[in-house]
Amino acid sequence: MIRLALPADLAELREIERAAGELFRGLGMAAIADDEPASVAELAGYQQDSRAWVATGAEERPVAYLLAEVVDGHGHLEQVSVHPSHARQGLGRLLIEAADAWAASLSLAGLTLTTYAEVPWNAPYYARLGFRIIPEPELTEGLRTIREHEKARGLDAWPRVGMRRPGLG
Repeated sequence: MIRLALPADLAELREIERAAGELFRGLGMAAIADDEPASVAELAGYQQDSRAWVATGAEERPVAYLLAEVVDGHGHLEQVSVHPSHARQGLGRLLIEAADAWAASLSLAGLTLTTYAEVPWNAPYYARLGFRIIPEPELTEGLRTIREHEKARGLDAWPRVGMRRPGLG
């Protein structure tokens, strides 16, 4: 089931991201696996603004989540994480559909995200969901700012791209 995140979910979201991040270690991307998830306080901002969704498993506990914000007239997927024990069950797609409905309710043009170009569950996965790579010169000002922040955090040690999908809502 997909639902908006509750305050009681926030600490668990950090654990989901840590578990999902471990998959990067197997690709030689230990720095990504070791990257600290957003704090509960940071997550609370998304939750309080109804911009955080969870997919729940047994006992209604979160097993995946998505954070969104508005960037340059699009819903921007800030974070999508699925616990490895629940991967390949379509939960990421369902969360993205919820974000798409949210973006449509705000009359936004579609969805954007930034991600790793060569990680199988990143850009290739999003391409299967209809996202297309935005050529670097065509990045909007907001996406450029996000990319600069990512570079400052050292996330550009591996190729990253911005992607966009028109609204389906």
